[in-house]
Amino acid sequence: MPGSGTDSTKPWTEGGPVVVLVEPQLGENIGSAARAMGNFGLSRLRIVNPREGWPNDKAHTFCAGADRILDEAQLFPDLRSALADVSYAVATTARERGMAKPVFGADVVARDTVARLGAGQDVALCFGRERTGLYTEEVSLCDAILTLPVNPAFASLNLATAVAVTAYEWSKAASDGVLPFAMPDRSPPAERTDLFAFFDHLEKELEEAVFFRSPEKAPSTTRNIRNIFHRCELTKQDLATLHGVVTSLVEGRAGREQRKEQNNARKAAKRKARADGAPEEPAGSEG
Repeated sequence: MPGSGTDSTKPWTEGGPVVVLVEPQLGENIGSAARAMGNFGLSRLRIVNPREGWPNDKAHTFCAGADRILDEAQLFPDLRSALADVSYAVATTARERGMAKPVFGADVVARDTVARLGAGQDVALCFGRERTGLYTEEVSLCDAILTLPVNPAFASLNLATAVAVTAYEWSKAASDGVLPFAMPDRSPPAERTDLFAFFDHLEKELEEAVFFRSPEKAPSTTRNIRNIFHRCELTKQDLATLHGVVTSLVEGRAGREQRKEQNNARKAAKRKARADGAPEEPAGSEG
């Protein structure tokens, strides 16, 4: 049963670049990072020497259903071994490292990753420790640096947040930004004659309610009201709803209750006629 955006009836998106977490300190962050990966269609997780060991129960608790990513995660003793079979690696860092190494934003890295994967290369996105990030030596093992336009006075992101932002850019680039759903098809546009009929209905009832208190201003006020509805680009369903709104306001509570009682009385009479075996009156007949 779908809920909170999770729908087990839909296929699980897999693939994308490898996500490498280097010496993560907390199982909670590993689980939250896996959740973010699942959100944006990444499935390949490598974990380098996690501080609390592996597997980790807290990681499964915090992954919120992305257990398959954790179950298939690969464990490595160091970053060098985690990158041994990767064609291109990107180090994420919030600090300038003084290296002659290209620096890109997450959006540029995402587009480049799509192209590289399409050409048969494998790509790794490397994330460092919660407290210190990647060591400079580890950054030197990568081909490029990924950084984000964060507040320079408060640049440290939570590990899972950094994975989420990067994974989001990947997903957007891989899907050409296509959203998972759109506004449903609307009712057909209202025809001009239907719109004019609604204007007649509304203006008649406004006159009955003495809305137009100044005869001199009535024409301009009427035009303003019509222009409000013109700007809305109303559909046939919109007009049907608006007719009902006006009618309901005119009837008031007493009128609605009276109409309800009349409908109930007609239904009761039909039920009684069926019970007595008497033929029912044809619809619309008059006594």
